[in-house]
Amino acid sequence: MLPPCPESLCPSPSSYLTSHDDDMNIKLLLRTILLVLILLLLVIMGMNNRQTVNLSLPPILKTLKLSAALMYFSFFAVGVLSGTLLTARKKGGGSRGKAQK
Repeated sequence: MLPPCPESLCPSPSSYLTSHDDDMNIKLLLRTILLVLILLLLVIMGMNNRQTVNLSLPPILKTLKLSAALMYFSFFAVGVLSGTLLTARKKGGGSRGKAQK
C-alpha cells in the first residue's frame, strides 16, 4: 500500500477547476445574449419597415430598390461575416504566447 501523498505535492481536485473556465462561460453567455438581442432588433425592424427604399452606390451599382427590412438584414449579415473573417484565427495559431509563460 502506498503512503498518503503530502499536500504540497498532490494537487486537490478543485485546483483543476479554475476561475478562468468560469470567466469563459460568462463571456460566452454575454455574447450569446447580445447576439439574440441584436437579432430581436432586426426582427422588430423587419416587422415595422415594410416600405421600399432606394440604395445608391454610383461606382458599384445603380439605384437599387429593396424593402428596408431586407436591407437591414443584408447590412447586418455583411457586418457579421466581415467581423468573423477579421477575428478568425489560423488553425493551431491560438494563444501560444500565453502558454509559454
